Amino acid sequence: MSIFDTIKAKLGFGPKEEAPAPAPAPVVQDTPVQEVVVEQEVVTPISEVDVLSQLEALAEEHGGKSNWRVSIADLLRLLGLDYSLAARKELAVELGCPEEKIGGDYSAMNIWLHKEVLRKLAANGGNIPAELLD
Repeated sequence: MSIFDTIKAKLGFGPKEEAPAPAPAPVVQDTPVQEVVVEQEVVTPISEVDVLSQLEALAEEHGGKSNWRVSIADLLRLLGLDYSLAARKELAVELGCPEEKIGGDYSAMNIWLHKEVLRKLAANGGNIPAELLD
């Protein structure tokens, strides 16, 4: 399992369920043969994961001293994940961080990584406030 998949799992993101294939339209036979087509609408439910509440609750459990809103290390630590530089580099590569951010200035990598993790959580149905996505 990838690091990002582990983050999603810790926050309660389930596997995406595919909508069931529509049943074939019923055919009514008469004399002569007649086809009746019934339109079916496939609805894919959208589920939202309350990431914000979960992270705030975890921060409270840890004494409220977490700076997860701006720190990728604190975010990973809250989730009980490895937050070492090596783990953050691995996550950065996984999420497609530009090479120049990974190879030198780790603060630039950390900022990029924090924003990208939050963006991806939002893209997967997480309720991330807009101010954290800027």
